[in-house]
Amino acid sequence: MKKQTLLSALIVLVFSCNDDKKAETTISKYVKEIHSYAKPNESVIKHLNLNINVDFDSKIIGGTATYTIESNDASEIVLDSKFLEIERAEADGKPTEFTLGTFDKQLGQPLKIKITEDTKQITIHYKTTDKTEALQWLSPQQTADKTHPFLFTQGQAILTRSWIPIQDSPQIRITYNATVKVPKELMAVMSAENPKQKTADGLYTFKMKQPISPYLMALAVGDLEYKAVSNRTGVYAEKSMVDKAQAEFSDMEKMVVAAENLYGAYDWEQFDVIVLPPSFPFGGMENPRLTFATPTVIAGDKSLTSLIAHELAHSWSGNLVTNATWNDFWLNEGFTVYFEIRIMEALYGKDRANMIALIGRQDLEEEVEGFKDEPDMTKLKLDLTNKNPDDGMNSIAYDKGYLFLRTLEETVGRDKFDVFLKSYFKTNAFSTVTTESFVDYLNANLLEPNSIAFNVDEWIYQPGIPENQAIIVSDKFENAQNTLHSFIDNKAVDVSKTKGWTTQEWVHFIRNFPETITTEDLKRLDIAFDLTNSNNSHIAMVWYEQTINHDYHGKNVDQKIEDFLIRVGRRWYVSTLYKAFKRNNKVDEALAIYKKARANYHSVTANTIDDMLGYKS
Repeated sequence: MKKQTLLSALIVLVFSCNDDKKAETTISKYVKEIHSYAKPNESVIKHLNLNINVDFDSKIIGGTATYTIESNDASEIVLDSKFLEIERAEADGKPTEFTLGTFDKQLGQPLKIKITEDTKQITIHYKTTDKTEALQWLSPQQTADKTHPFLFTQGQAILTRSWIPIQDSPQIRITYNATVKVPKELMAVMSAENPKQKTADGLYTFKMKQPISPYLMALAVGDLEYKAVSNRTGVYAEKSMVDKAQAEFSDMEKMVVAAENLYGAYDWEQFDVIVLPPSFPFGGMENPRLTFATPTVIAGDKSLTSLIAHELAHSWSGNLVTNATWNDFWLNEGFTVYFEIRIMEALYGKDRANMIALIGRQDLEEEVEGFKDEPDMTKLKLDLTNKNPDDGMNSIAYDKGYLFLRTLEETVGRDKFDVFLKSYFKTNAFSTVTTESFVDYLNANLLEPNSIAFNVDEWIYQPGIPENQAIIVSDKFENAQNTLHSFIDNKAVDVSKTKGWTTQEWVHFIRNFPETITTEDLKRLDIAFDLTNSNNSHIAMVWYEQTINHDYHGKNVDQKIEDFLIRVGRRWYVSTLYKAFKRNNKVDEALAIYKKARANYHSVTANTIDDMLGYKS
């Protein structure tokens, strides 16, 4: 080869290598995602400007989603879309071609937009439809104050694509700005910097400067008021609920301080909670800066506020360090349950924390039993191919994940484990993690430096619960168990023994009724403790489950169950009761109630119960 030719080749090679490096720095290397059509290694969204109008008359959200993008010389960018009407698309302000691919009932459709290697921005003009799953439009009668309508979104796991065309994968993090127009008598709030008062014209602007995953995009619109708990915590709720919410969640600032003392600074500036109408399908949703919460946690005695600790913990495990795919969901929830229980221990003591952990341990046993015909679903690292990621959102991720981490803590020692977790959150802040990368980090930063042998692979990649597990005990639960045995043996109720019981003690007491308990026993307990009329939603739920299991129909309990199922849309609660009906061959009774209740449920809850009861709308 001639010298000049060699020099030319070297120059080409250098520039080629530089181009490769440029591509590598421009686009992160994303892992394969089975629940999104996006191809982020080719072209990826980085920032969203959302401009929408919320129309309560038509129950439609319409407007534009404008994305700043980065591409690797791609000719198209692929987004996720489900039940959206795509009107037109633009690339750098000029009309461009778009196509919608074949519809899939779980994933929706790929939205392919033509771009060039120089395209920096795309805009999609779109509208939601009456099939949009993320949105729940509520009439005034479905709200607390019953004067104005209400709207909220629920994006997890893959429903954000049904109200915004987006690359709906948790590993794709974006910042966003939003302009939202709503009726002037209502307030809009989002998972972003939020207003504290209504505007005069119903126009609201929002900014989320930290990059978040698409499932954390959230919007709520209603007749809301705000009350501060501290200078960085507070609550939004309807007028009739806001004082109750502020009182119930008055320990929010203490929770933030306790969390920071454990695992480092809170990186989201503000931690607020909005109490939604009772149809909200989850206990809480950790939308950054603004947790969405069910009113069922307002018991009047702060006994259910571990839910707030859980959603706060997500500010580190989930929002800050996020599961890369839904197969890795346990990385969000197992860590969060562990963190939640540590927060509760710091504020309320070890007894309270262990009772919460033991309730979760009981949930885990039930979940493992429920998956006896699908043992692979009891692995922490899942394979959700051809499944809805919602199928993996159960006690395995939460409580097996927690038990794994607690067992690790007890093996290596709490001090070392806390140092490890603090480093893990700091090192991986504002990024996403796969199970495999977590295992590598665990080995390199905790187990190998301390010469500790631990069966990590068995815990994560094998079904069931390994034998080397932390044993959680509670003297208070033993006392509750003894009180139950005394009642069963002597047929007498000693009310004094239950004085001062926490919600967790009551739940343990009721959950552990023997199979041989009689309707007369249940009647005596109901008369003594008025369980059928309990104002504590968790206690009521486990009691109603037992009445269904044992055919107890006293004290108007059947009507109370029906009222509960019609009023409450929290999926965990209602699915527990419908499951009890089904387990006891009472599907007709369940369907009779469900036909009345279904219109009050968000699609997340309704889809679950549809499948459970074989309901066809």
